Amino acid sequence: MLMIGLAGTTLAASEHAWLKAAGVSGVVLFSRNFSSRDQLMTLIDDIREVGGDDMLIAVDQEGGPVQRFREGFTRLPPLSAIGAVYDRDPEDAIRLAEEHAWVMSSELRASGVDFSFAPVVDLARGNAAIGLRAFHADPAVAAELGQAYVRGMHLGGMAAVLKHFPGHGSVAADTHKATAVDTRPLDVIRREDLLPFVEGMAAHAEAVMVAHVVYPEVDAQPAGFSSRWIKDILRSELGFAGAVISDDISMAAAGAAGGVTGRVHAHLDAGCDLVLACFPDVVDEAIAAVRDRAATSPERMAALRGDVASTWDSLNDNPQRERFIARIAALHAVEGQASA
Repeated sequence: MLMIGLAGTTLAASEHAWLKAAGVSGVVLFSRNFSSRDQLMTLIDDIREVGGDDMLIAVDQEGGPVQRFREGFTRLPPLSAIGAVYDRDPEDAIRLAEEHAWVMSSELRASGVDFSFAPVVDLARGNAAIGLRAFHADPAVAAELGQAYVRGMHLGGMAAVLKHFPGHGSVAADTHKATAVDTRPLDVIRREDLLPFVEGMAAHAEAVMVAHVVYPEVDAQPAGFSSRWIKDILRSELGFAGAVISDDISMAAAGAAGGVTGRVHAHLDAGCDLVLACFPDVVDEAIAAVRDRAATSPERMAALRGDVASTWDSLNDNPQRERFIARIAALHAVEGQASA
């Protein structure tokens, strides 16, 4: 029901009670929780020792500007670099999307992480928070590359999380800092922004992360608080049966529901399965808010757990991984050209 954030690189004694709380399903890790691969793996072992083997561990390891674990992990270029390749060689870009996803997911699985909140399938249309994180401005291209990325994650033993439903790329504001309002009608959103999500679901993505964006032509509430978006459109119309995950409740745009308790309840009432409480200062109140809530679907949670993973030794002995890393490393030159 909740995925919570921890304070540092080791598990504090005060955090043991959080991991044992009935409403806590997992932990989302950040750069503040990482100093090395060995330290990361020890922290994950400690989390599961306290919280149980079913405790989900997640991270944002998209590449480019959003890569929480760096030292000892492959430096991943942003997804926009793959989109730039698509414009001159679509088949190569599709292969690169699969390879990027496989490298990312296999490294995280070898470290004990269940899943990354990836891929971003928002459209690259100038949003301040999305920027280079998106594949492309063209919905059809974003959809094709998103599908390839989901396939690559699955090959790496990892569930995929499509974000940020129903599309964060076509509105200017950054929801981390401000309210974001997308005034377009539903038929335009269906035709454009929803296409990559529909295709990602067809590739069997296990989860969707919902945006804190308001789409007033559809609902006055942000999508993460909206049963219209989650229950009517995502579940009933699009037929999605996987997990629905909120964006972080600490973000400024989540303030439409009031304080921490209101934000947690608003997400769950709208149909979210997991609510992200990413900063330690909101965790106590978030746990109190879910004390009397019904448990999240165990089937949806089970689908997010990582498959049997390779070890780091086996990854390092894998010539295919070496080829993939060399190919995606070349994308950093494309990244530089795109941002120049």
